[in-house]
Amino acid sequence: MCLVCAHRRGDTVTTEIEHPAGEEIQWDWLELSAADVPWCEPAYVLVGALSHSGRFRGVFCEQMTFGHLAGAMHEILVALGGTPRVWRTDRMATVVTPQTGRITPDAAALAKHYGVQLAVCPARRAQRKGVVEAAIKYLTKSWWRTAAVATIGEAQRDLNAWSVRVADARKRPAGTVGTLGAGEALRALPVAAYPAQIVVQRTASRSALTAFEGNQYSVPPAHAGKLVTVTRRVSEPFVRIASAHGEIIAEHRHIPAGAGQTVRSTEHAAMLQDAVLAAFTTNDACRRKPNLPPGDSALAELARLRGLDSEGAQVISLADYATLAEATGR
Repeated sequence: MCLVCAHRRGDTVTTEIEHPAGEEIQWDWLELSAADVPWCEPAYVLVGALSHSGRFRGVFCEQMTFGHLAGAMHEILVALGGTPRVWRTDRMATVVTPQTGRITPDAAALAKHYGVQLAVCPARRAQRKGVVEAAIKYLTKSWWRTAAVATIGEAQRDLNAWSVRVADARKRPAGTVGTLGAGEALRALPVAAYPAQIVVQRTASRSALTAFEGNQYSVPPAHAGKLVTVTRRVSEPFVRIASAHGEIIAEHRHIPAGAGQTVRSTEHAAMLQDAVLAAFTTNDACRRKPNLPPGDSALAELARLRGLDSEGAQVISLADYATLAEATGR
């Protein structure tokens, strides 16, 4: 067996790695397919776990783009109360360029913004980030499989509460995970999150609403049923919506993800009302229950098909019988 296969099977000798308090956080994704979630759309949970205490938090995302990664990282660090000196990740495409194996410019700028060092695990060495791997397994078995949630917003709120109530209460020789994590000396976070850009494409509904992060944002009724692009910078409180040609057609204040709210501007509401009234009509040209008795030509054709004369009496043709007799040889 080669060394790579031995590492995959776990047959190699391993050792515990010392993790000083406040030194490192490990990141990884939990991927959930559409069949795994009640809302029938793929979901991705970014999990960040402190290597020393094992304290972790998770954030649900719709995609695994760099914008979603940067935004979720900031939310997790806020929940943990700061950032360690080192961020450890695997070779995810948003952090490492697959062709060269080098850290991407966006990831380097993100690390510089938070003043941290990026540590990328070697290929096929999942043991290097075993703390977050264990956190994902624990989260999946202890919470996700029995979580009574129906939307991504409900899932996020339930995960936040469970992380504090259950995950932080796990016993350790020196106390609980929560007490150990709270005692770690983490660095202060920047005033604002890294201005990464989240970009997704959506199709506006018939009621001129666009779904984004568990909320609904309005667009002009002329774009109902059409493809639009939703953009949000992590550090800005706005959501911008552009048409398929790149024109900005709407701008709204950002609502926290999963709130289940509908944001419709006064202008868009008036435009939608005018569009609905303009399409409304009282014209009865398309009556669904009219009385339409058959005409003379239809009655004449029915009589012909039934073999009736004009007075309704049945007409018996002897020629038909003669033809039948000749055909049977009688």
